Amino acid sequence: MYKINEVFETIQGEASFTGTPSIFLRLQGCPVGCAWCDTKQTWEVDNVYKVSLDETVEKKADSDHWADASAEQVLELFKSRGYNAKHVVITGGEPCMFDLNPVCNLLHDNGFTTQIETSGTFEILAPEQTWVTVSPKINMRGGYEVLTSAMKRANEIKHPIAMQKHVEELEALFAKTGVNPKLVYLQPISQKVSATKLAIDTCIAKNWRLSVQVHKYLGIS
Repeated sequence: MYKINEVFETIQGEASFTGTPSIFLRLQGCPVGCAWCDTKQTWEVDNVYKVSLDETVEKKADSDHWADASAEQVLELFKSRGYNAKHVVITGGEPCMFDLNPVCNLLHDNGFTTQIETSGTFEILAPEQTWVTVSPKINMRGGYEVLTSAMKRANEIKHPIAMQKHVEELEALFAKTGVNPKLVYLQPISQKVSATKLAIDTCIAKNWRLSVQVHKYLGIS
């Protein structure tokens, strides 16, 4: 059973799939402790806040309410809501706390593509055709290390930055894991002017790419 925080259809606003109509499947639970996390409501799994699966679709605001659902129930929910998007983004929380093979395989069998957004601190249990976005959470208060296996599995790296040390930490991680990704996106934290300039300058210098969280500029979920 997967612990679902919310389900919604929107436009992917980050990295390689920017602009792609997507169904977001947000899972509950994350011990990593990222200071700038914008979904802290997903961190704790408290049975007091357990609700029905339909209630995760009908949320009007962020909350720590969650529901249990099987892969089959997730697919049925997509069908019952009449979603048009065929790309599914599994995010969190930390989705790789779960074995994602069952839900991803079922979605693939029914004409969907899948993408995982993960911190890289848990083993990635997902099919080969699932696109893996690793946003490496380095030196976070939860004490979890970014795994070499996760870095090697990544189809793209998406790294939030606000200052030069964040760039240096990413370069050190590449050196430590021996990974030289083909796709590296820098994402300015909170759309700050200084962070955006740093990201642009660094992307130009290193031939990396810029991810600007388009959905936030558009004011959509």
